[in-house]
Amino acid sequence: MLDSSISFSANHLANQFLIAMPGMLDPNFEGSVIYLFEHTERGAMGLVVNRPTEVDLATLFDKVELKLEITPLLDQPVYFGGPVQIERGFVLHETSTEVAYSSSLSVPGGLTMTTSKDVLEAVAAGNGPSKFLMTLGYSGWGAGQLEEEITLNGWMNVPLSQQQMIDIIFDTPSSQRYERAISHLGFDPSCLSGQTGHA
Repeated sequence: MLDSSISFSANHLANQFLIAMPGMLDPNFEGSVIYLFEHTERGAMGLVVNRPTEVDLATLFDKVELKLEITPLLDQPVYFGGPVQIERGFVLHETSTEVAYSSSLSVPGGLTMTTSKDVLEAVAAGNGPSKFLMTLGYSGWGAGQLEEEITLNGWMNVPLSQQQMIDIIFDTPSSQRYERAISHLGFDPSCLSGQTGHA
């Protein structure tokens, strides 16, 4: 269960991208861009936003017994959000001040992650979030685990404005999201090394 009441610590990385470094050995995360929606002293949670699966929204909606008839959405892919709870759906979408779903976590200044079926019902009815990304599974780390992986050069965090996040997640082709996220750091991604330096 997500808990949005925990006070964020000084090192919190919520509402940032995590970019897998070239030395990432875990095939679940190689080449991935993750939107981190929670980071507290108890751990971190996020969704991979650049790994479309072969499942489309039409198929997924059919499995949850909802009829999706909005043509542009039928072929939209469902994404691999991470290796935890891969049978469960997560919807990443813009935060709305007008609509509240029954099980959502809104990141201050960022996006909202919803796990309840009512967001899918709204999408099927044509009044859901205008921009959203559907994943199966999420990415999770225990207390201190993500910080250790960053120290070991597994990840690079990229803080961006909400509009930059929206542009990359919802308006950039999935195959280009890794390069677009890195481009905001101001250097060529080919210069990244997977090796950890030691003085």
